[in-house]
Amino acid sequence: MSTSATASVSTHILDTSVGRPAEGVAVRLSARTGRTAHWQALGGSATDADGRCKDLPALPEGTTHVRLDFAVEPYFEESAKKQADAQQDAPANRDSGAFFPEVAITFAVEAGEHYHVPLLLNPFGYSVYRGS
Repeated sequence: MSTSATASVSTHILDTSVGRPAEGVAVRLSARTGRTAHWQALGGSATDADGRCKDLPALPEGTTHVRLDFAVEPYFEESAKKQADAQQDAPANRDSGAFFPEVAITFAVEAGEHYHVPLLLNPFGYSVYRGS
């Protein structure tokens, strides 16, 4: 265990429907200092070409819970548009395919630990886990 007074968080997104990183997904980070404390919005970022957020804000000292909010609907809308543009015979009117327009992941943290939380995403489902 690290001697740092705060936990740290990182994430990345893999679009499992195409087997590629999900680029351009907005991610917001919030924290609280106990189960009954109010959420404090810390800021956000967007995933890069590798599906990673490399510049999420640091967590405040005393953080016990973290929430990552992923805005996935715009990503799927853009993906559907790119796919339609690439196919001459594609239907002109396509659904965005985003059954879940947002994904919110809340987890507990301990000071000094690093938490890498990947999001495995497809248009009709998702899963997360604590990575390394």
